[in-house]
Amino acid sequence: MISFSTTRFGSIEVPEEQVIHFPDGLFGFPGLKRYILMDHKETEVKWLQAIDDPDVAFIVINPFLINPSYQFEVPDAAKKLIGLEDVDDLAILVIVRVENNNVMANFQGPLILNSATRRGFQLVVESPGVYAYNMELQEKT
Repeated sequence: MISFSTTRFGSIEVPEEQVIHFPDGLFGFPGLKRYILMDHKETEVKWLQAIDDPDVAFIVINPFLINPSYQFEVPDAAKKLIGLEDVDDLAILVIVRVENNNVMANFQGPLILNSATRRGFQLVVESPGVYAYNMELQEKT
């Protein structure tokens, strides 16, 4: 078990096996490499909470719930970095933010996670870009 404090959720204690390691960190947070994924109420929305900085947490969601036709290639180097051998172990999330009362999902920087190795990587995807889905999120939260 590891214990850590957060500004949003207070003290958290989780089994070490639940930690997701991002060897390269996330964009803008290269030094934060350990996160946990937490459910947000009874919704499809989740929180990606940094373990090593109590202030850093991202709202994330499965992008295919917003845009079922979303697609991109996962480069071999990224697969190798997260130890992906079986596509069934692959999970994809996008970070969500609120900007000017619009809820935006960042489809240009998806997070790829290997559920078997608990390793993740943030890709850069040239398209389709940031996608607003204000109504869907409001209805689900």
